[in-house]
Amino acid sequence: MICPFCKQDNDKVVDSRVSGTAIRRRRECLACGRRFTTREYIELQPLTVIKRSGEKQPFQREKLIRGIMNSCKKRPLSTEDIEELATRVENALPVNDNSEVGYDTIGNLVMQELKKLDPVAYVRFASIYREFKEVGEFVDQIKTLDKT
Repeated sequence: MICPFCKQDNDKVVDSRVSGTAIRRRRECLACGRRFTTREYIELQPLTVIKRSGEKQPFQREKLIRGIMNSCKKRPLSTEDIEELATRVENALPVNDNSEVGYDTIGNLVMQELKKLDPVAYVRFASIYREFKEVGEFVDQIKTLDKT
């Protein structure tokens, strides 16, 4: 593994733990002595996302996490909470023969998870995902939270 600090390829694993469907490894660079964390995931058939425009692109976990993090800015959620949410969404994605999934399926799964975890982050994500154009759409979305 290449050290993110000194870019040397000389490290040792000092701790490994199972975290959901991933293995979390704490590593120490033998060149600079700094520690960093890596996560190891099972790689299944590559998943393709069908975007709103109809364009197809490979599923990117980092992009999913980035979108969730944007919704969770200044909210009391840890990076680990967001990583676990992303893992739950990934695990819930339907696996079929052609390994394609629509953006709407991913968005709905994220919204379900955020609704349980943090209502404010849920409304933020929904506003971008559903492309709110008017304030009334925010109000309607918040009213759905009161019903649950």
